[in-house]
Amino acid sequence: MTLDSNATLRLVWPQWQGAGHDVVASLTPGIPLDQARRGYATGAAVLECVLPAADGPTDYVPVSMNESGLALVDGIEAREAVITQLRDALEVIGKHSPAKILTIGGECSVSVAPFSALASRYEGDLAIIWIDSHPDVGTPDSSYPGYHAMAVSTLLGKGDSEIQSMLPATVSAEHVALVGLHSWTDDDFPHVEEWGISAFSPDDLRSSTSSLLQWIADTGCSRVAIHLDVDVVDSDEAVFGLGMEPGGLTTEQVRRIVGDISAATEVVALTVAEYIPRQVLAMQRFVDGFPLL
Repeated sequence: MTLDSNATLRLVWPQWQGAGHDVVASLTPGIPLDQARRGYATGAAVLECVLPAADGPTDYVPVSMNESGLALVDGIEAREAVITQLRDALEVIGKHSPAKILTIGGECSVSVAPFSALASRYEGDLAIIWIDSHPDVGTPDSSYPGYHAMAVSTLLGKGDSEIQSMLPATVSAEHVALVGLHSWTDDDFPHVEEWGISAFSPDDLRSSTSSLLQWIADTGCSRVAIHLDVDVVDSDEAVFGLGMEPGGLTTEQVRRIVGDISAATEVVALTVAEYIPRQVLAMQRFVDGFPLL
């Protein structure tokens, strides 16, 4: 049944396959790799528990927890699993045809389907604010094969051809801003300037959101989609994400930025991604094997 298209869909998408195997292994010492890789799914479950109750419908993207589809193919690790789950996500979104989408991830690529669907719905009247320590502008030709680092490129129409053919719409680089950017790989970072993407470092926004709000106004877009990778938070304050990235924005600065955007324009999408709840993973290991569990 198609639900109220004016409602906000809460999309729970615990995709973990887009994060590269070797990177997860290097950034989660002391956590068994199988558990660490699926830590994104655990993070989505924790977020679903702590967020306020949904006002509208909630739906789930089915995500495989086994080892199928994880091979490196055409420059993308776990390409088969990623494509299958992207197709399922677009089907779930299409069933609801929502005006707004809150996505609970999962790694960063979970923004691709909802942002693309809304870009199609609003036909060029959508700006994307990508709040992240990293630019996520990799391609299948990049040295790092993790699909989560290709999410922005995919939304710009510069990704894998089969994946691009699945998307309802792409966005122009002039409508994308990278916020909190301060960590990247040398082979990908030139794409930011080459493609004409605007970027704001943490220092650009520490005391005021005004420059970003002006950028939004200059796009001429009346609607905004916000992607929040929790690793944008300074790891000296809190380690929320997969990696530890010092020098990022503080939690209060991120809250102010999101609040200022919301006050200035209509937010039609929000994604919370890349949350790895290390203490919860430790608790899982602690109780593993206990009787009656």
